[in-house]
Amino acid sequence: MVALHVALALLLAWLLGLYGARALNALGRLTPTERDDRFFQLLGFLWWGVVVLLALSYLAHALAWPLEPLATWGKALAQWLGSRGLAILAVLGLTLVAYRLVPLLLARLPEPEEELTREAVRRKTLRAVAESVLRVTIVVIGGLFVLSNLGFNVTALLAGAGVVGLAISFAAQNLIRDFINGFFILLEDQYGMGDIVLINGVGGKVERFNLRLTVLRDLEGRVHFIPNSEVRQVTVLTQEWSRAVVDVGVAYKEDVDRVLKVFQDEVARFHQDPEWQDRFTEPPEVLGVQNLDQSAVVIRVLFSTKPAEQWAVAREFRRRIKNRLDREGIEISYPRQKLYFGEPLRLEKGA
Repeated sequence: MVALHVALALLLAWLLGLYGARALNALGRLTPTERDDRFFQLLGFLWWGVVVLLALSYLAHALAWPLEPLATWGKALAQWLGSRGLAILAVLGLTLVAYRLVPLLLARLPEPEEELTREAVRRKTLRAVAESVLRVTIVVIGGLFVLSNLGFNVTALLAGAGVVGLAISFAAQNLIRDFINGFFILLEDQYGMGDIVLINGVGGKVERFNLRLTVLRDLEGRVHFIPNSEVRQVTVLTQEWSRAVVDVGVAYKEDVDRVLKVFQDEVARFHQDPEWQDRFTEPPEVLGVQNLDQSAVVIRVLFSTKPAEQWAVAREFRRRIKNRLDREGIEISYPRQKLYFGEPLRLEKGA
């Protein structure tokens, strides 16, 4: 029996030391400087020291070692564990297990498709929001049970928290608006994880979304954190389908009708290319002469594509049409200027 107590005590001490040190190291990684990392690493070693000291104290009491004050500390620790400690440790253990099981529970849901469709975006977003909500709920419930076992009146604490919440609600209006606006963004499927959006003039891919904020990563890798209450106007570039608008200018000396036939032929070849055909949602369209610019006749072409494919399609078409115009001997315009000096100055006799 004594051997079982010793084994359980060592196992419990190892688990407490391991997960406590991991939690401190995780906090250290969230800090901005390496000096803070070293500080939290030191706290981790200190935590291990406290756990080892508690384990030795318990063993000194359980095995009747004549070591003071370890034996006295071990006796007090055993009494505390017998009254409330084991229940608290059990609650903490169950909370940790439930927290770690959340991803496994959500893994049973259908996996989102790799293709950027509305169903895939919504599944990915709902999965992320559900994971955050479940984890917060588990931590809150576990914390309430721990406080209850420590002797706190949880009912009175919740009532007091409600009064305090009302008192600080004016200061937390932005936070409340964040959650309300985030809920409606999710409910109306305005955008989700994986979408490419413009929010208040800031563009990027939605890397993370929850009820409080939206996280965007732009083309240069910069991350933008936008509270949902600040989302006033959203432009979604990847919802349902996308479109690439390509304008190409040719010189004024070229035959426009011939140029249009070349464009139509190259667009048809591009659309029928097996490597690119599945990226289109409908055949491209050559609209014709879009503008008579100062130094160019501008031809506009429209490509309707699958979400987020418009940029790759536009780049590939510009490459193809440049090569095709070169082969056809059609000049692509460039800025030029014609100078007109007017009539020469004439002086009349006697002037």
